This record gives sequence, C-alpha cells and structure tokens, in this order.
Amino acid sequence: MTLDHLRQRIDEIDRQVLGLLNERARCAQHIGELKRESDAPFYVPEREKAVFEKLARTNEGPLDNGAVRAIYREVISAIRALEKPTSVAFLGPRDTFSHMAALRVFGQGADYHPLPSFGDIFTEVERGRIDYGIVPVESSMGGSVSDTLDRFIASDLKVINEVMLHITQNLLSNSTLESVERVYSKDNALLQCRNWLNANLPRAELIETSSTAQAARRASHEKGAAAIASRLAAETYNLNILAERIEDAAHNYTRFIVIGRQMVKPTGDDKTSLLISVKDKPGALYNLLLPFAKADISLTRIESRPSQQKAWEYVFFIDLLGHIEEQRVQDVIEEVSEISRNLKVLGSFPRASLEQ
Repeated sequence: MTLDHLRQRIDEIDRQVLGLLNERARCAQHIGELKRESDAPFYVPEREKAVFEKLARTNEGPLDNGAVRAIYREVISAIRALEKPTSVAFLGPRDTFSHMAALRVFGQGADYHPLPSFGDIFTEVERGRIDYGIVPVESSMGGSVSDTLDRFIASDLKVINEVMLHITQNLLSNSTLESVERVYSKDNALLQCRNWLNANLPRAELIETSSTAQAARRASHEKGAAAIASRLAAETYNLNILAERIEDAAHNYTRFIVIGRQMVKPTGDDKTSLLISVKDKPGALYNLLLPFAKADISLTRIESRPSQQKAWEYVFFIDLLGHIEEQRVQDVIEEVSEISRNLKVLGSFPRASLEQ
C-alpha cells in the first residue's frame, strides 16, 4: 500500500473516530440532564476508574495502556465540560506540579483556579464557589504535608480521589548548557538536583524563587539563565529542555488528594481515610490499632498531628485499604469508635497506582 493510500485510510478513520466521539458526547449530554434532575455529581471518580480499567482490559495495542488512558482522560474531560463546566482549585501559580496533578485528574477541559494557600482551597470548596480542590498530602521524600492534614480537623470536606505524581525536574533554557550562568528554582527543587548541578554547572549561580513556574518565567526573559521546572512550564514559557530528570532521587513521588463534598461508591480497589482522636491513657494507640489487625485490614499510613484544641493532645490520620461500605470496615470503625474520643470518616475513594 502506498503512502497516499495509507494517508487516505487515516483520514477515513479520523472521520469515523470523530463521529463516534460526537455520539459519545451526545450520550453524555443526556446523562448530564438526568444528573441535573437528581442533583447528582458530574465528576464521578468510581465511574472513571471503571472506564479506564475496561479500556485496559480490552486494549489490543499497539498503543500501550498509558497512552490510551491519557487520550481518554482528555476525551472524558472535554465531554464532562459539555455536561457542566467543572471548577478546580490548586496551589498556584500555574505550571507547577500541583497544576500538573490537577490536569492528571481532570484534564484540559476543567476550569482551573490557582490559589495562594491550602486554606484558600479548602475555603472555596467548602463554600461551594469551586467544585473541587486538589492538594498534596504526602511525599515519598519529605513525608506528610502538615498544612493539608490540619485543615481536615475542622473541615467537613471529603477525600474523593487521589493521584500519585512522579516528580521529575528538568533544566529549561533558551541558552546552551555551556552558556548558563544562573539557575532559578524553588529551594526544594534546587536541593533535589544538587548533585547534578555540582557535576554539570559547578560555576552557575543558584537563585531561589517562590515557585518553579516563576523560575521558568524569569529564565524565558534572561540570556544565560536557566530554570529547574516541569515540562509543563517548558511548554508554557517556550523554553527548551536542556536536560531531563536531573533530580538526584529517581523515585520521588508526591501523593495528591481531591477534596469535594460527595461520597464515592466502591470500585473494588479503594482506600478509606479516617481522623481519630484517642483518650489519653496508657496503651491508647495500641488499642486503636488492634481491631484493624484482627480484621486483617491493611493500614497504608498513620500520622499524628496536634489536635489544635488542647495542649499535648493529638489526632491520628489513618489510611486503610477498603471502602466504608464494606461490612468488615464498618465493623472495625464501630469497634474503634467505642474506644476513641472522636472518629471522622474523611472519605473512601479509588486507590491510585504509580503508573497512572
């Protein structure tokens, strides 16, 4: 078959794909009408996970599952916007890793709002001015994000989804590597790339900025300047990527959670987040954890934070494998409630994988 014939075949396939996408969109618009009548949420994490898993099972290649997921993420995002525009808040500015995490969940079709603090994100979602927020909760390198955890103590918002973002740093510039005299970036990004910088740019001046996005913006206007930032920042500020994955630790992930007001249905592969305050007596923590062990429920995280109500009083954030609608989870929560001062279910949500 000739090149012209193959291109004609691709053109025909594109017409068929476009027709099917529009047919899918029309079905989604009807679903949107039904959701409006029943006041149901337009973003449904459990349904999206089922779609992605079904696609992975039926995919015959040559596209790998990661590519198929990325394509359908944008298909779902664009069609969801036809049902109802979805507003999403993240820790600004744009083109940061928080922005990338939001795009990984909601795609390009959402209406994004970069906000200056975690408190602002919680407040805007709590008051209903923004539909969802996305905030970091823990890092494989730096541990838990205390500002996020502390906000849950007084908030009624729910955790409705999570995403694991692989944090990779890149050297961006419109100069050559040999001519780079200054490197801009956020303090922790400079620290994460210290060994690479010492080996490849030992004489360059390292200058801290408030964000990696600001670093990219400055580098885009200065000759001999570079920035350590994301690929997203390179696209936004029209910078070349001089070197990729320059971070010293190759397995640096940050876990982000999506906060909202809905409860999520089970998918069969879920997590549940709890906030528990215990009575101040010997063996309190042991007695708290024992029912989970007896029920063979795996805990993926346990973190203590000051209760903010009384000196030297603490609350525990616990993530477990399972959904709040599972009977065994309900039984354990009932047992733990009897020995706790307070127990709050922060939400059940689909469990993320590192490959997403």
